[in-house]
Amino acid sequence: MSEHSIFTELEEILQKKLSEQGITTPTKVQETVIPPILAGKNIIFQSETGTGKTYAYLLPILTRILRKNAESMPNGDKTVKAVICAPTYELASQINQAAKNVSTIKTALFIGGAPLKRQIESLKEKPELVIGTPARLVELINLKKLKVAHVEAMVFDEADRLLKKELLEEAEALKEALPKDVQRIACSATIDSAAKKFFLGAELEILPEEQVLRRNITHWAIYAENRDKIDTLRKFILAEKPAKALIFTSRADQVANIYAKLRYKKIDCMALHAKADKKERKAAIDRFRSGKERLLITSDLSARGLDIKNITHVIQMDLPNDEDFFVHRAGRTARAGSTGINVLIGDEYEMRKFAALEKKLGIVVYPKEVRDGTVSAPR
Repeated sequence: MSEHSIFTELEEILQKKLSEQGITTPTKVQETVIPPILAGKNIIFQSETGTGKTYAYLLPILTRILRKNAESMPNGDKTVKAVICAPTYELASQINQAAKNVSTIKTALFIGGAPLKRQIESLKEKPELVIGTPARLVELINLKKLKVAHVEAMVFDEADRLLKKELLEEAEALKEALPKDVQRIACSATIDSAAKKFFLGAELEILPEEQVLRRNITHWAIYAENRDKIDTLRKFILAEKPAKALIFTSRADQVANIYAKLRYKKIDCMALHAKADKKERKAAIDRFRSGKERLLITSDLSARGLDIKNITHVIQMDLPNDEDFFVHRAGRTARAGSTGINVLIGDEYEMRKFAALEKKLGIVVYPKEVRDGTVSAPR
């Protein structure tokens, strides 16, 4: 641990756990936001995907909980001291695991689709850090099972997604349910005007771009008519042999369609179905994360915030209307300083949109085609 590292301001147990994971140097976002969060300031920060945002807020929050516990009686009453809200089960679960990786502080995970009774039972174990999706957190608060009177910090991870129309009502209800003087923290790879307004009065930190999209990710465009896209995907997989690829589609119903057609052609893959239950979704992600499956098909919402190491390829089966979704998709590869390939399989209209996006984002897009079992520049 470097003598001048911001990590030296954390509790010693956290420093030790980070070192055991080989994390000794903080990222830029961690250097920037750990001090104000430790100081109890309200902050909203934007940083590119894969830059270490989770530990940027988690480490100072855990430090504050540990220090508060050290000041109180050894067997004092344990209360919920921090609430972290995420838009999806997968991201909430990931944050929960990150907390467990560096601390023995009791955490609880509250997400929709899981048995409510079992989650209520887990509150009897006196968690001090609660992580969950907005609707379930609000439900537990309204049932007076999750007591939030002593909460000192709240975090909205992927804040822009939480404030979209489909989640806004629950996000507002959660904010209103927490103490008025709670420390407010929010982060995302893209902070929009709605997030700034929602967290009015918080310090705004927009980290300088690390040029991940430009420097670390190679962008390819493969032309295909809509009816030919899945067959083009199949040919691409056979030619490129990606070690670990995340395949995106905007339409949730297309996830099952792509999965079925690839499996019919004897290509092993997994899918994050919108209608799949929590166990099935977790099994798919775990197999993909461990490398047992190298292809995972998903929609934008299902994969939001997923931090999985060593994804070599992101394959986009369409170009999302929302530019931020494109950034979030592409950012699933080339994480933590690695490199990766982002591929769009698109029709003529999408190619024109991609050309405009190329100019706007300052990236370079290389046209490719799959020919004779190889991926190469068009003739």
